[in-house]
Amino acid sequence: MTISEILQYCMNKPGAEQSVHSDWKATQIKVADVLFAMVKDVEGRPAAALKTSPELADLLRQQHTDVRPSKHLNKAHWSTVYLDGSIPDSQIYYLVDASYKQAVALLPEMTRQQLSV
Repeated sequence: MTISEILQYCMNKPGAEQSVHSDWKATQIKVADVLFAMVKDVEGRPAAALKTSPELADLLRQQHTDVRPSKHLNKAHWSTVYLDGSIPDSQIYYLVDASYKQAVALLPEMTRQQLSV
């Protein structure tokens, strides 16, 4: 999977907005100002930081060398997933969906209704 493919998938989510985090030189994808993905090259490889439950993050890191704690985010919840590694695209899409759902769950009820998610 490429960075442009994951960005396109993220931006197809209702309410998704893209910006650049200038300090980290990363593309942030948010829904109503809540981050659900951060995409950039890490160590010369395309990667995305995605939020999961701490339990899923631990499991993924145990099963895949291409999933690591995210450097600048809460390591219990955020994992950096290398897009060009051993993780199938379908699993990466699932993780994007899960991260998006967690972000939406943090939004006020009225905002969630406006997204019609």
